[in-house]
Amino acid sequence: MKLYPAIDILGGNAVRLIKGDFDAKKVYDEDPLSAARGWRDAGARFLHVIDLDGARAGEPVNLEHLRRITSELDVPVQYGGGLRTSGGIADALGAGAERVILGTAAFNDPDLLERALAEHGAERVMVSVDVRGGQVVVEGWTKAANVSVREVFSGLIGRGVTELAYTNVDRDGMLKGLSLDDVAGVAKAAEHGHLTYSGGIGELSDLEALAKLRAEEHLDSLEGVIVGKALYERRFTIAQARAALAG
Repeated sequence: MKLYPAIDILGGNAVRLIKGDFDAKKVYDEDPLSAARGWRDAGARFLHVIDLDGARAGEPVNLEHLRRITSELDVPVQYGGGLRTSGGIADALGAGAERVILGTAAFNDPDLLERALAEHGAERVMVSVDVRGGQVVVEGWTKAANVSVREVFSGLIGRGVTELAYTNVDRDGMLKGLSLDDVAGVAKAAEHGHLTYSGGIGELSDLEALAKLRAEEHLDSLEGVIVGKALYERRFTIAQARAALAG
């Protein structure tokens, strides 16, 4: 499984939120490039960068930070937050993103998703499905979409999406562990795609449990995990995380 250290950008800083609450933030680095370089130097092979300002504004805000990261560090970056137009998607890819992440737009503007897949290829377009209180949420985790994860994944895969991300918002930033039943259910729903999971990772044992679950349940769709706060809080190192995910 691939490890994606998370860099969430808000107000120009690398931060982490608690349960997606913009008012419950902690700044870990005043410069996102510094945070990215730290993860790269520690052994990260991929990065997950989210423009939280963009998620609220509905358009990319921190493309310059993305450009700095991708131009100075030789690490593939997947980038999301506020990508709701073809122009925004093209700008993010032009700024060096290996892959863009669509959230709200994938639900509110089906034509945009179709164009993105056709123009850039399925491997470069990820759709993020976020769940709070058992419901899929959109618009920066503030609005319920009134549809189940299984229905969403089925519909997205049917439209040609192969790269899927899933966040359990209730666990995000809490460091209290994950529900393996939840992960297994989501991975099975995404069985014809490639799934990256996030939410609740707090100890190295959580990553070991994910790797074990993937192997024992034959959840081949589960290909990656996004980790933020646990790395910033030094619960474990990049090297330890990668070793745990390798089983």
